Amino acid sequence: MDFHLAPPTGVGPLRIGMTRHAAGAALESFRDLSARSEAVRPGRHLFRPSGLMIDLHCVRDTLEAIELGRPSATTDRVLFQGVDVFALPAREAVRGVGEFTSIEEDPDEAGSFIAQDLLLSFWRPFVADDEPEEEQGYYFNSVLVAQPGYYDTPAQSAERLQQHV
Repeated sequence: MDFHLAPPTGVGPLRIGMTRHAAGAALESFRDLSARSEAVRPGRHLFRPSGLMIDLHCVRDTLEAIELGRPSATTDRVLFQGVDVFALPAREAVRGVGEFTSIEEDPDEAGSFIAQDLLLSFWRPFVADDEPEEEQGYYFNSVLVAQPGYYDTPAQSAERLQQHV
């Protein structure tokens, strides 16, 4: 199955800003009923048979972010504008995403990247750009689509609130 990232809107039927209940129902549409998993938290988290993880981040009953974890099989793909963000080496994925938006290395997480304008971020635990056998550092492990302000510091949040008053 293909999962199309549409930041800052969401992924498929999962829409940033929807209620926790609606998000849980939308998450169920991704479940493969032939492959139940004990690691699943209904309405919040699931694993597909490919190993693809989908995790919902809700605050105050509202979906604020959707995180997808790299599958171990190629039966599920996560795409942004045609760029397969988990199948390509991290640096190639950054170049591909960079054709559509500004993307920069996260100053707090070496080897991770944020496309601030789209509220899209990519994470891996360490950098191994020249070592394909080190999959954990060569490829991204997760991608997150979030609502506006998700990465704001408290000062930035206060400033954002002032702009809307």
